[in-house]
Amino acid sequence: MITATRDTASPAQTIDALNAANSSLAKKPASTADDTQDRFLKLLVTQMKNQDPLNPMDNAQVTSQMAQLSTVSGIDKLNSTLQALSDSMAAEQSVSAAGMIGRGVLVPGATLNLANGQALGGIELALPADSVTVKIQDAAGSLVRTLQLGAQKSGVLPLGWDGMTDAGAPAADGAYRFTAEGVLAGNRSTAATLAFGVVNAVIPGARGATLDVGGAGGFALSDVKRVM
Repeated sequence: MITATRDTASPAQTIDALNAANSSLAKKPASTADDTQDRFLKLLVTQMKNQDPLNPMDNAQVTSQMAQLSTVSGIDKLNSTLQALSDSMAAEQSVSAAGMIGRGVLVPGATLNLANGQALGGIELALPADSVTVKIQDAAGSLVRTLQLGAQKSGVLPLGWDGMTDAGAPAADGAYRFTAEGVLAGNRSTAATLAFGVVNAVIPGARGATLDVGGAGGFALSDVKRVM
């Protein structure tokens, strides 16, 4: 009779241990992947040294574990490469966006800031319209001015207001709210409103550059509908 004199481990226990090592590798950052791989291999060698001679490990299971280790290592390196590429693109976007500082832009918003008899904004039409109506309201919600823009094509349309009310009197400087509506073949649809602002700064971030558009807030480059 042959008697094993060293500690033994069943194939199931060995595979569980190897799976645990594989799982820890997947959770480790790229900087520690090589150290974890070394620990994995040491664990595998230790398990093989202490296996039961009468019930050795299944070669297919060992091969499967080695293949999983290679796959996880490859994914880890791919993630590191993609992260480096993402960081590089974000940096380039910030440098490019810096050229917009001081420029006027149209971004999503429903505010017209009237100053010295002038206010700028815009609307965005998903479809062409036979007629477009813009209604401007004061802070109390009272209608101040109605603008008839006539037929318009789809897309972004800059909007200017001279500050005059429907009664023919100049409105006080300040912030006003506005809405827009288009009519096409008798069907009405709400148009998206755009606020005007000047880019004061560019703030780099993990998801790309953010434009500081003063009182309008912060916006991604993709939010800019038009540069004035």
